[in-house]
Amino acid sequence: MRYEYKFQKILNLKEREKDEALSLYQDSVKKFEVVAEQLFDLLKKKENLEQHQLRELSSGLSIHKIRHHQQFISNLEKTISHVQRLVMNARNTMNWYEERLKESNIEVKKYEKLKEKTYQYYLQMIEKTENMHLDEYSSVQYFHRGGN
Repeated sequence: MRYEYKFQKILNLKEREKDEALSLYQDSVKKFEVVAEQLFDLLKKKENLEQHQLRELSSGLSIHKIRHHQQFISNLEKTISHVQRLVMNARNTMNWYEERLKESNIEVKKYEKLKEKTYQYYLQMIEKTENMHLDEYSSVQYFHRGGN
């Protein structure tokens, strides 16, 4: 007699869902990292530009160049603000997929635990049946020998 888990198809489905959730989570982490790195690069660029502007201001700078730098910094700040929103969205998406992954893991663990319990029960029933057959066999042998 072979053990068959009655919820194996459901377990397989839950495992596929978990694998899919893991894949989606990993993709969202990569997207978050890309956007976060883009934000970091923009912030670093702004910092370097402001330091460059301070150095040039100390040595004298025309009003035209000052306006140009300020306009560039202003545009850079708008871009930074936009990328910050993208980072927040990517983080929220990543967190959402992480929650889905956790839920999928919990579902798979439930079915795996149930499978283990039913398998242990199956083993107990096999052992009980074997013991019962051995008892019957012993009784038959005892009676065939004449009960001594």
